[in-house]
Amino acid sequence: MARKKSKVIPLLPLRGLLVFPTMVLHLDVGREKSIQALERAMVNDHLILLTSQKDVEVEDPELDDLYEMGTVARVKQLLKLPNGTFRVLVEGISRGKILKCLEDDTCYMVQVEQFVDDIEHDMELEALRRTMLEYFEQYIKLSKKLSADIYTSIMDIDEAGRMADIIASHLPLKLEEKQQLLEAVNVKERVHKMIEILHNEKEILNLEKRISQRVKQSMDRMQKEYYLREQMKAIQKELGEKEGKAGEVEALKEKIEQVGMPEHVKATALKELERYEKIPVSSAESSVIRNYLDWLIALPWTKQTEDIHDIHRAEKILNEEHYGLEKVKERVLEYLAVQQLTKSLKGPILCLVGPPGVGKTSLARSIAKSLNRNFVRISLGGVRDESEIRGHRRTYVGALPGRIIQGMKKAGTINPVFLLDEIDKMSSDFRGDPSAALLEVLDPEQNHSFSDHYIEEPYDLSKVMFIATANTLATIPGPLLDRMEVITIAGYTEVEKLHIAKEHLLPKQMREHGLQKGMLQVRDEALMQIIRYYTREAGVRNLERQLAAICRKAAKIIVSEGRKRVIVTEKNVSEFLGKPKYHYGQAEREDQIGVATGLAYTTAGGDTLAIEVSLAPGKGKLILTGQLGDVMKESAQAAFSYIRSRAKELNIDPEFHEKNDIHIHVPEGAVPKDGPSAGITIATALISALTGRPVSRHVGMTGEITLRGRVLPIGGVKEKTLSAHRAGLKKVILPKENEKDLEEIPDVVKKNLQFVLVSHLDEVLEHALVGEKR
Repeated sequence: MARKKSKVIPLLPLRGLLVFPTMVLHLDVGREKSIQALERAMVNDHLILLTSQKDVEVEDPELDDLYEMGTVARVKQLLKLPNGTFRVLVEGISRGKILKCLEDDTCYMVQVEQFVDDIEHDMELEALRRTMLEYFEQYIKLSKKLSADIYTSIMDIDEAGRMADIIASHLPLKLEEKQQLLEAVNVKERVHKMIEILHNEKEILNLEKRISQRVKQSMDRMQKEYYLREQMKAIQKELGEKEGKAGEVEALKEKIEQVGMPEHVKATALKELERYEKIPVSSAESSVIRNYLDWLIALPWTKQTEDIHDIHRAEKILNEEHYGLEKVKERVLEYLAVQQLTKSLKGPILCLVGPPGVGKTSLARSIAKSLNRNFVRISLGGVRDESEIRGHRRTYVGALPGRIIQGMKKAGTINPVFLLDEIDKMSSDFRGDPSAALLEVLDPEQNHSFSDHYIEEPYDLSKVMFIATANTLATIPGPLLDRMEVITIAGYTEVEKLHIAKEHLLPKQMREHGLQKGMLQVRDEALMQIIRYYTREAGVRNLERQLAAICRKAAKIIVSEGRKRVIVTEKNVSEFLGKPKYHYGQAEREDQIGVATGLAYTTAGGDTLAIEVSLAPGKGKLILTGQLGDVMKESAQAAFSYIRSRAKELNIDPEFHEKNDIHIHVPEGAVPKDGPSAGITIATALISALTGRPVSRHVGMTGEITLRGRVLPIGGVKEKTLSAHRAGLKKVILPKENEKDLEEIPDVVKKNLQFVLVSHLDEVLEHALVGEKR
């Protein structure tokens, strides 16, 4: 333990410096209060307290700005310098802690409690002293900043505390670390801290040494490699072998000969190689020619994969990876059959058009697999520069070939399946029209000699099978569309989605979420509920997300509750996915006057649409509400005009339009609606309201109406029919000219629906209106 005694002495603050007991060093003092403190110390017993400032930036420190623990020192010498500052020689005596500050205007006078180390003969302390000395010896051997003389000067010190202080004064420690050692009044605690610091410093020095050795080894290796290269050059020169660029040119020439370029392309490549040989390596053009030659060598000129003309194998692959999509599969199988017979059919250019998530891109990948061809995909979404397709001129800095040539290099063969994704999302600006550049790519009469600005030589694309994908045909320019065979993928029916979910999506998500077969079971009724109430889309992307959510919940239940199996049924779907997000139109519960059920086409498939008509005494105003588009408003006007012209035949008061205001409303007013196919539905609802005869709740209808009452064909028959089946309708009225579209409707739907084909509104009324006037 340290002995304590108290006395009053002046205080000298130190900036960025700390003095340990037994240390002797010079200080330069310039602050007025510090000079006064020194003079006061010289008058008394030459004792002064040296304490460090916590912040070196403070010019006139208060007591709170100083550490409480400092060093009581003796002023050995005081010398005034020419610049007005004082140089003082001090010797540390013991630790001193400030107890209180005494009032004094000239300097700080403080009452200090001194701590003097007891000289103890303790075996533990002696062991600690020896350990500390050994660590310090190892540190000096590793450090290049301390000489061995320092170790010699302290090795005979018997007092462990004093030895720790002297070692600390020689180490490059931060002020905070030194202050901690100074505040360690207990000798054993101080020595422990010193040993810990020496251990850390030693580890740092070892690490620095290892880093330095690695750098040196790296430098040595580089020098060795340089000497070996120089020797190799000298040996090659003696043997007469070509060295440097000459050897590189020889290797390039060999590759050009082997890659199988057409003769005119080979001639160009050899000419460029000759130029490359003559141009100095330091020239900027040298790297341009080298890059050009690398591209010519990397492109496939003759290499191709052998097509597998096995229709049954291709059909099996397409059916395994995609459910439905019969038209596309049939077109691919036709292509295979024709190629098997002719052996030389040019690659077709298919354009798969449909909403997002219906499997256009994955279908192209499956086609490549079924043909045993390499697959390459480029995305054209947002492309607005013609150079993206045709490449840049080689004169430009950083010039590259266009995406077509880049894709061919990536494919590695001359007959890949090449997917042009999002072809409808290209645009044009002052840099050119990329869709016009694609005309040459997609024209079977021209693409055998496609010209890229960078390659500059004709490249044969005639064996490539191009497949484009688009969400809509509206934004594809006519000439480009004319070069492609359009196959529309309208979307999946509920039955198809059910099969896709069972056979593809659910097993895939279970694998991705670590669920073994049997751990999760989703019943068909639950899947159908998810399809109807938790998704609204033509494709299956959101359906896959919902199934992924179920897999996550199931995984949590299995892990946290220890269950071996989770079953999702129609009743507990909401526990996994929350409340239903969507609803769909359903048949009315009873026959209504002035309400007819129409069939509508949406991007997410089909839906039913209730059209309501209300009569009120008035002056003949026709009010249309429900956020209707211009075409749908015109359909309502046409229906209204037809009824006025046929009022007597329909048993309607000829002056009904002068006595009543007619309000036509289509519910879900926030959703925009447009199109001519609601014509017969509006007319039927109007006639029902005016005659008082109800419309059958089991009938849904769609068709355009003319002023003569003719019913014209419409689109989206498959989707509209599916929505009628889902809503529980029993009879669907369609235009007679849409009879050809009935082939696309699934058999399961045909069994449960009666189709009525009409050509005039009178036929519609026969099937739609029931009962007598109420």
